[in-house]
Amino acid sequence: MLMGWFGLDEDAQPGAADDLLGQLARDLSAQGVRVAGAVQVNSTPDPECACDMDVVVIGDDAPPIRISQSLGTGSTGCRLDPGALEQAAARVSQRMAGAELLVLPKFGRQEALGRGFCSVIAQAVSEDLPVILHVPAQQRQAFAQFSGDLAQRIAPDDLGRWCARAVAERP
Repeated sequence: MLMGWFGLDEDAQPGAADDLLGQLARDLSAQGVRVAGAVQVNSTPDPECACDMDVVVIGDDAPPIRISQSLGTGSTGCRLDPGALEQAAARVSQRMAGAELLVLPKFGRQEALGRGFCSVIAQAVSEDLPVILHVPAQQRQAFAQFSGDLAQRIAPDDLGRWCARAVAERP
């Protein structure tokens, strides 16, 4: 399987998938796996803001990319900055050479529209590079259409084992 994905229960703590992927990337790197990709880091700067969302490109010394935008108090629109997400995807794409595994934050709304990390996922699949990511419940149908039979659902507790097997079986 070229893509592994996981979901979390609806009552999971906000940011739990991001924390899980961040720890997974650190653990795999410590084991000597050449990991490329990105992880999302959320911070709550003040009580009136849901959170700031940053993408850290794995192995890149450049500062994280802020993918959220402040829309002001009382705003109900999506705070994602699509241009910043595209910038993050471009930086990940530039760092994929020589990687054994690609870790991405999620297949979200932008990816469901064919944007965001879609081109990076396609590049990885074309290079037989295994991909691991989170798929929120609301994007699972779009992800199934995008991935076809190239993806396998993985229990969160099995992510490390799946990644080790995917890296070992890579052509």
